[in-house]
Amino acid sequence: MTVQLDTWEHRLLAQAYVPLEIRARHDMESASSHAHYQDAYAHCQTVTEQHSRTFSVASKLLPHEQRQAIHALYAFCRISDDLVDRESWDRANKLENWRHRVLSNPLRDDDPVVLAWADTRIRYHIPRQYIEQLLDGIAGDLTPARYETFAELSQYCYAVASTVGLMVMHIVGYTDREAIPYAVKLGVALQLTNILRDVGEDWRNGRVYLPQDELAAFGLTEEVIAEGVAAGGVVSDSWRAFMRFQIERTRRLYAEALPGVALLGKDGRFAVGAAAELYRAILNDIEAHDYNVFTHRAHTSDGRKLSLLPGIWWRARFGKF
Repeated sequence: MTVQLDTWEHRLLAQAYVPLEIRARHDMESASSHAHYQDAYAHCQTVTEQHSRTFSVASKLLPHEQRQAIHALYAFCRISDDLVDRESWDRANKLENWRHRVLSNPLRDDDPVVLAWADTRIRYHIPRQYIEQLLDGIAGDLTPARYETFAELSQYCYAVASTVGLMVMHIVGYTDREAIPYAVKLGVALQLTNILRDVGEDWRNGRVYLPQDELAAFGLTEEVIAEGVAAGGVVSDSWRAFMRFQIERTRRLYAEALPGVALLGKDGRFAVGAAAELYRAILNDIEAHDYNVFTHRAHTSDGRKLSLLPGIWWRARFGKF
């Protein structure tokens, strides 16, 4: 099974493979008794349940210890994001302090997220470089960046999402390095889904992640986003065409990435497949609301999630994504 790669993906793959070539130095303490961390993992579970219904549902499909590890990963990512998105002052220093805490003797920290995440990354041999790449990507949101091309945007998507998928792979297991390109592609698809869903919210926070050259190709500028937000979600034909283009590409990336689920550890295939397909369904809700991502935050309802799970289980069981 060979994944088809576009030019922009080769650059991302180079970054994904490097941490696997670096022999990890065991410069951290060994993890203590797993029971010692149960309160920390319970806290991470609460964070996951409070902030991501999709992630929470998918994690329930994993064996107990892998589920705990996924909760720790999610909580670590959530705290990292919030330091940039929700803090009102001194965000750069707070993020740098957080980086130091999670990478330097974290088992001596009293923060439950730091403890659980440290235990997880030791147990599952998660490369330090993926954590650094993720934090570098999140730091990019400290300033209101713009992305001229999709290739530039894909670099951001890799840093903040594909790295997470690569860490998930270490938790659920994978057959060989052939799985890496699929994980990178899926991370980009997931982050693009976030970007398309959150256009209005990101605008209100001073951010535009949509490629500037693609906006221009459809005769659009950032002003159309401002007008859409101000007018309560008014959508033009040009915006519809632009969003159809974005959704078509994102769906294609999901379709190309999902066969890689078969290369994951057997216990993790259903959970990862569910996370991907439930997130992909957000695109349907964007369409159902006439591409109004200015005032409507698209989502997949709990009922819809439950209706999708049997089919996802079958595809995970028989490798038919």
